[in-house]
Amino acid sequence: MFDGKFFALTFLKLWKAVPVTLEITAVSLAVGIVLGFFIALARVHKVKVLSQIGAFYVSFFRGTPIVLQILVVYSVIPSVLNAYFKSIGSSINIFDLNPIVYAFIVFGLNNAAGLSEVFRSALLTVNKGQFEAGYTVGLTYWQIYRRIILPQALTVAIPNLCNATVNLIKNTSLAFMMTVKDITAVAKIEAAPGYNYIEAYLDIFVIYIIVCTVVQKLFKVWEKKAVVYKTAV
Repeated sequence: MFDGKFFALTFLKLWKAVPVTLEITAVSLAVGIVLGFFIALARVHKVKVLSQIGAFYVSFFRGTPIVLQILVVYSVIPSVLNAYFKSIGSSINIFDLNPIVYAFIVFGLNNAAGLSEVFRSALLTVNKGQFEAGYTVGLTYWQIYRRIILPQALTVAIPNLCNATVNLIKNTSLAFMMTVKDITAVAKIEAAPGYNYIEAYLDIFVIYIIVCTVVQKLFKVWEKKAVVYKTAV
């Protein structure tokens, strides 16, 4: 039988884990935006070596399951590093590292691959002639990007950036595999004693819908404010 009391009490408890999920999302998104943007720049401008490395990076992270990436980063790499530290007589214990750091690494690197494609496609929509116009009025390369190219490219990228952020939030539900006490992990812990997994999973379902809906609304507001730059595209 469906336990309504358990559903309600667990729903309230899971909200306490929402900040952990949002922290992972925020840090991973920041890493993804910075790394993804520079990968996109290297590929758009076809920088030697860097563009090839960027293409391989994107292909690797987009072509492998994120669960496998988690297992490699959380299990394989720490074990290898721990064996190395022991072999050189170091007292460093890699397993003392906070598990959330692994979540930042996995989701940050994975998100960078997707965002690099978002930024690359957005940058390609901006007319290259605007670079020449910028140079003629005395702007530097980075000034042109900051004042002319980026505002227009970001306006085009907002819908895809929203999708990437929502997907990232949903992917963070796998952080429990790294023993991070996020929404999913707390729900599993609460459900285990009485096997109330149906109620716990429904709680997760509702919370993720609420969080993702709020995020999408925020992006809608941003998109409306950025519409002024569309006239220049």
